[in-house]
Amino acid sequence: MTDAPLLDRIEHRRLALYGSLLVLPSVFMLSLFAFWPTVATLWESLFSKGTVRRPTRFVGVDNYDLLFSDPTFWQVVTNNLLYAGVTIPVSIALALAMALWANAKIPGRAMVRIAYFTPTMLPMVAAANLWLFFYTPDIGVLDRLFGLFGIAGTNWLGQPETALACIILVTIWKEAGFFMIFYLAALQTIPPDLKEAALIEGAGRWTYFRRVLFPLLMPTTLFVMVNALINSVKLIDHLFILTKGGPDNASKLILYWIWEMAFSYFDRPSAAAMTVLVLIVLGIVAIVQFAVLERRIHYR
Repeated sequence: MTDAPLLDRIEHRRLALYGSLLVLPSVFMLSLFAFWPTVATLWESLFSKGTVRRPTRFVGVDNYDLLFSDPTFWQVVTNNLLYAGVTIPVSIALALAMALWANAKIPGRAMVRIAYFTPTMLPMVAAANLWLFFYTPDIGVLDRLFGLFGIAGTNWLGQPETALACIILVTIWKEAGFFMIFYLAALQTIPPDLKEAALIEGAGRWTYFRRVLFPLLMPTTLFVMVNALINSVKLIDHLFILTKGGPDNASKLILYWIWEMAFSYFDRPSAAAMTVLVLIVLGIVAIVQFAVLERRIHYR
């Protein structure tokens, strides 16, 4: 007679081996392109900048101390906080509004959806060059439009007061249509019976949206928020075309500054230290989002 416990152990090991083989490609790719670069970046941030005459040496957290004492660091961080603080909520709110409209029973609904999604299909560099046509002093669309009302031309990208706002406007225009797709997909999964029941109970449109529709869209909102947060620290294409971080660092953001330190100033340890700080902050925010917010938005 065959030993049943022995067969169970053999089957369990076979399934464990099968599962390990399925996971192995993903683990290999993550290790090669995520885990190892993270460890290498952390290690490089602990060494000094090397030259031909003076090789690199271990300096511990000196690179981090230099960053915190650099006024440019605080200006870039402030720029990025302002950039994220405006683009994330405005893009999400605009995407939700566009999705509600594109999901409504209106004439030409397909054309409305295409018009909203078109900016998303444009490459980042192409979108930035398109907006140069709007921002060019005196001959750009904005100055021509304001000129009709007697308002003098403005160097939109050449003034510290307006440069970052121009970058923010381009980002919102580019990302709102992308986020709209997720909201539109979520709206189409909500049963219409809920709206009918709410109307029977005497709820108005705003009450239905606030008490029924928006809570059901919260998982989608969390997903969109995570993507918007990641996008807010990885913008670099627009800056190359529009401002290059200027004038006087007024529109310089974190990723552009990291690139500048690594490839313009050849200060890779400082760039690595800044990258580590960004990863730590994003990790903390991700923990808060998924450990705290996710428990409150999923209904069981």
